[in-house]
Amino acid sequence: MTNQVSATDPGNDQPREGVTSRRMTAVAVGILFLVQMVTAMIGTSLIQAFQDGDTATGPLTVGVLLMMCSGIAVVGIGLLMYQVLKAANPKLAIWYPLLRIVELTVSTACGVYLLSQHEVVPNHLLWVYIPTGIGGLILTYLLYQSRLVPRPIAVLGLIGYAALTIGVPLDLLGVLDMNAGPGLLLLLPGALFEFVAMPIWLIAKGFSAPASEPECAPESRLPAMLSTG
Repeated sequence: MTNQVSATDPGNDQPREGVTSRRMTAVAVGILFLVQMVTAMIGTSLIQAFQDGDTATGPLTVGVLLMMCSGIAVVGIGLLMYQVLKAANPKLAIWYPLLRIVELTVSTACGVYLLSQHEVVPNHLLWVYIPTGIGGLILTYLLYQSRLVPRPIAVLGLIGYAALTIGVPLDLLGVLDMNAGPGLLLLLPGALFEFVAMPIWLIAKGFSAPASEPECAPESRLPAMLSTG
């Protein structure tokens, strides 16, 4: 007498659910990178118009609100990426969302001051760049270490955030202006990472399996057939 039992263990679906969840996280992070970049660029241009002499309050308010939206998107990136990065180094990964929250806090404080006083906080972008640069270095280091994305993308981000972090004290010391002329070149690698390489890859390909995560054995993907005689 032979009994064949097809194993339909719910646990067999867990790896597939994990892959689906990580794929959705990658797409969400990719979209948020695009959202934060677009809202930041438009918001910054509207605030710059105010600095250049446009005293209309409507565009200024929209600009500040867009910068806040950019900050919220940034926090969303931090919280989602932490779920992925903590497998590589949980103690270091936790600093990424924390620094993105600091970035939102600084940006919001500068925006509220601008709307209430009709005066821009001196070097307001530089104060935002500090948590952006440090947090970005943590992100891209962990991406490089874990191979969640191709290493050339992670290296581009490392270069971009390092240039941003180094540029802040140089700007404060008057060596260069990061918002004009050659100083803008320091923003280019980071912009390519956040607006082109990272979001396109995440939306199109998603995350790779972490370097420390072993591949599932092919047998684990097949239904188990048990027979007894």
